[in-house]
Amino acid sequence: MLVDYLSSMQAKTFSKMSGIELADIQIPESSIVDSTLWNGSRNLDQLVDFITKMVPTLRTRLAQRPKHNGAPTLLFVAGAALRVADATRILKDKRLRGDKGGEVAKLFAKHIKLEEHVTYLKRTKIAAAAGTPGRLGKLLENGKVICFKESLVLINFADALQTTALTHIILDISYRDTKKRNLLDIPETRDEVFKTVIGAPKVLQGIRQGKIQLVLL
Repeated sequence: MLVDYLSSMQAKTFSKMSGIELADIQIPESSIVDSTLWNGSRNLDQLVDFITKMVPTLRTRLAQRPKHNGAPTLLFVAGAALRVADATRILKDKRLRGDKGGEVAKLFAKHIKLEEHVTYLKRTKIAAAAGTPGRLGKLLENGKVICFKESLVLINFADALQTTALTHIILDISYRDTKKRNLLDIPETRDEVFKTVIGAPKVLQGIRQGKIQLVLL
């Protein structure tokens, strides 16, 4: 059921692809966490319990001390900045991070410049990164140098957000906006999710190899 849902959303993003081409980029069933047995609320107030019971390996990893800067174990993908801020507060809970877990990065474009996030990630050991798909996708790009004309500064953000420790991506699809649309119902955010986050070469490779699992909240 979860595979079919993700495949149908992916097909909307890549509407010009043939069935054979879509099959080549389909997310394997083995890379999707079966969360259908969760009977509780899928609101953020139960996110700690959801992760603890449905994804215990993630709970264990979040409590471990990160080895490298800018290399989270978890990406939490939400559709709006306010939702990202709320998720960040929950992910900082001691029940998830313990006393050794790394920081939780809050990544969205509103009021925060891209170069600020690059600087933060390159100097900080993080356990998780919560963000909008647009900003996460930018930070997952490799080998790019950005020129900010207003400051005349060259910023190299290659590997600012690394995937070396990444094991799980949570898609925040239970939350709906004022128009009753979730993360994948909105064309813009859906395309960013599948093209720049899940579609980032290192992320897609990790998913296909079974190293990264998707979780639908």
